[in-house]
Amino acid sequence: MTYVQRSISSLDLSNLVTCEDDSFVISDEQRVSLATRFRSIPTTHRLRADAWMVERRGNTGRQFAWSPVTARRTIGNAALRRGGEVSSLLSAIHDVVDEHLFRAAKGYARHGTLGHWLAQQTSPVLAIVTAEAMTWGTTALETLESFGTPFSIAHSDAYYDVAGARTSLRGRRDALIATKNGRIVVRLRTGIPSPTAVAGLRADLTIDAFANVEGCAAQRIVGVWPDAGIALAVDGGESVIRAGARDLLRVAITQFRQHSSVAA
Repeated sequence: MTYVQRSISSLDLSNLVTCEDDSFVISDEQRVSLATRFRSIPTTHRLRADAWMVERRGNTGRQFAWSPVTARRTIGNAALRRGGEVSSLLSAIHDVVDEHLFRAAKGYARHGTLGHWLAQQTSPVLAIVTAEAMTWGTTALETLESFGTPFSIAHSDAYYDVAGARTSLRGRRDALIATKNGRIVVRLRTGIPSPTAVAGLRADLTIDAFANVEGCAAQRIVGVWPDAGIALAVDGGESVIRAGARDLLRVAITQFRQHSSVAA
């Protein structure tokens, strides 16, 4: 497995998306093995695992709640998929927010969704949401353009429901860069990398691979922390996928134990 840390000058970022290795392909036997291990957890409730939980070794802490900060990535990326130019980004953000509000007004937004939350907010809060999404979108666009190669904003995160197990995996991905031998996944992060940031990237890469219909892993995942001026890259070899799967399994086991302790 290969881990690389770089500053985020244009030269360093362009080097991180230069990858000649062939993509690793998950076999049917490996899918069955993963499912078997998750099914061995005797849970009666739904388990969820992602990179955020891996970085915190399964200790989820407070439950997720929508706020201007937690909504900025979803809205900002949706706006970037529509436009691609800074000059049109604000208009695209307004369109995305308006569509969420429209769905809520028509009764299509379920409780707990972003649209449902937006519909309950005042105009000042919606203005803060717009500002946060604009900051996210502008930073994302500037960072991605620094790679110096064509990219596309990911249509959605990667989701994988483990067959026969009460477990779902979510891998975050903000952009994809096509290479001649496969793809590179890009994640944009705020703040500074934690000591377990590599494990988080490895988990995102693993989930992206299992979510791929053909089981084809990305050649590399690149995490960028623009605020800190740091980029981390993890190559998508078989050993990385195995390690990522083990991390996700540990998170599921920790969740099961925590739930069992509370229920007791």
